[in-house]
Amino acid sequence: MRITYIGHATLLVEMAGVRLLTDPNFDGRLGGVLPRVAPPGLALDALPKLDAMLLTHAHADHLSFASLDRLPRDIPLFAPPAVARWLRRRGNTHAVPLAPGASATVGPLEISAARARHRGARYGMDQWRGATNMYLVDDQRTACFFAGDTALTPESHRLVAERLRAPARALDVALLPIGHAPWWKRAPFRRGHLTPTDALELFERLGARYFVPYHWGTFRHVTAGAFDAVHQLRAALETHHRRGDVRIIAPGATFEPDAPEGA
Repeated sequence: MRITYIGHATLLVEMAGVRLLTDPNFDGRLGGVLPRVAPPGLALDALPKLDAMLLTHAHADHLSFASLDRLPRDIPLFAPPAVARWLRRRGNTHAVPLAPGASATVGPLEISAARARHRGARYGMDQWRGATNMYLVDDQRTACFFAGDTALTPESHRLVAERLRAPARALDVALLPIGHAPWWKRAPFRRGHLTPTDALELFERLGARYFVPYHWGTFRHVTAGAFDAVHQLRAALETHHRRGDVRIIAPGATFEPDAPEGA
C-alpha cells in the first residue's frame, strides 16, 4: 500500500496494483473565494494512470467540477446515489452510485460504502443530495478506510468492525479528517466533523495500525487557518500512547506502511 497526500481530502491510494483518487480537488481557490495556501502535492497533470475515484459528498471542498472536467471519464467515479445521479445529468456519465451497505470491485479491490454523519448538500437548499459516504478499500490482504467528512458517532467504526473484525483482520490505515473551530463554533462543528481529539478516538475505535490525517495545510477558511488543526493534533500527540502510529505527511509526501504480520 502506498498513500500520497495531495491536499485537503485528495489522496492517491495505491493498493494491489490499483490506483484510487479520493475527493479530487486541485482548485486554486475554494469555491472561487478562499485561497489555497499550498499547491497540490501532486499536480493533476502529473497523476499516474487512475483506475477509479471515490467521492464522498457534494461540498465544494470535496467535489470540484473543474477538477473532474480534467480527470479521466473512462474510469468509475463512485459516489452516493443522489450525487451520482446529479453528476450523470451534468455529463459525468462515469459516476457510479454506491449506497451505504453496498460494495463494488475494481480489479482485486473491494470498495464498501457506509453512511457518514455529515450534511453534504452543496447549496443548503438541496438537502436531497446531502448524503455522505465513507469507504473501506480491501484487497483481502490489506485494508484502508477513508472517512470523507464525518462526526464521531457510535456507528463511525461499524463498517470496519463488520467487514474486518469477523475474520479477525486489523485495519491497516485510517485516513481521517481533522478540523478546527473556534470555541463558539465547536459544538455545532463536532456534529458533522472530527476535531483532532475526535479523530484520535476514532482511530482507536477502528483498531487501525496507522492513522494518516488530512483536511489540513490546503485551504484557509473563514474561521480557521490551514494549519490550526494539525498544530492541535501535534500537541495532543505529545502525550498520546499511540503517537508513533500517527503519520502526518505533508502535501506531496508519501506513506508506505510495512506489511502486516502474516501477510
